[in-house]
Amino acid sequence: MSLMGILDRIADVATFDKAIEPARKAVQAVLRPQAVKDLLHGTWLGHPLHPVLVQVPVGSWVSAGLLDAIPRMRPAATLLIGTGVAAAVPAALSGAADWSEQEVGVRRLGALHAVANTVALGLYVGSLAARGQGRDGLGRVLSYAGLGLATGSAAVGGHMSYAQASGASHAATAARALSTDWIDLGPLDDLPEGRPALRPGKGASFDVPLTAVRRGTRVDVFVSSCSHLAGPLHEGSVEDVRGHQCLVCPWHGSAFDLDNGEPRRGPAANPQEKLEVRMEAGRVMARLPGRHE
Repeated sequence: MSLMGILDRIADVATFDKAIEPARKAVQAVLRPQAVKDLLHGTWLGHPLHPVLVQVPVGSWVSAGLLDAIPRMRPAATLLIGTGVAAAVPAALSGAADWSEQEVGVRRLGALHAVANTVALGLYVGSLAARGQGRDGLGRVLSYAGLGLATGSAAVGGHMSYAQASGASHAATAARALSTDWIDLGPLDDLPEGRPALRPGKGASFDVPLTAVRRGTRVDVFVSSCSHLAGPLHEGSVEDVRGHQCLVCPWHGSAFDLDNGEPRRGPAANPQEKLEVRMEAGRVMARLPGRHE
């Protein structure tokens, strides 16, 4: 069985859920202020923040591993290890915020990812302590052990990101199945005012759910799968969020600006896919923007 197959097996095991769930609730309690969660999710950035922040500790520790092999460069290696240890804290906080809002399989692998990273961080802290005491040989052993563990943990994180689509835009995936032609969504008068309505979007082999929101004579149309975890936006609501009229996901409360699809409240960090709209004889026509052609 491949490594990826083993990780999928782990994601299916419910044995540790009794320990994982209290940890998830604790993370949500600590990060309760919405502004803090949005900061850590990367809602303000329009992109998940965690993969951006992890570049610093990963890059620092890999570089330190190379410099540790050159005796005269070992003081620089120590500095890089310290930099990585400091940078691991905000990276861990952003990862914990994202993890607490994921589906159960991702949370199981995420717990493994977090434990491995915590042990790796402890090894690097131990390395710094050993180096400070003049025990450079032990310091190098601990740092290389930390690098090996952090590398394995990064593989788990990559599986969560790519195979399990943690942090990927589910809306963008759904949009790729749509036709690039103009889609007739029916008469404007059939759409309720100020409430999301489900409309079928023509795809190559199957219809893709779309959400249409009418505001007077204006209609905003989005792919209905929320970019966060594919929640059904047509079952959501329209609310004012931080001064913007937003389409709000019923699953996790992510809010997307009706004007441009940008996230105004997390846990979503990616924008929601929005279609171009025009009117033809009182009927609403929509199509994907040109970047999907």
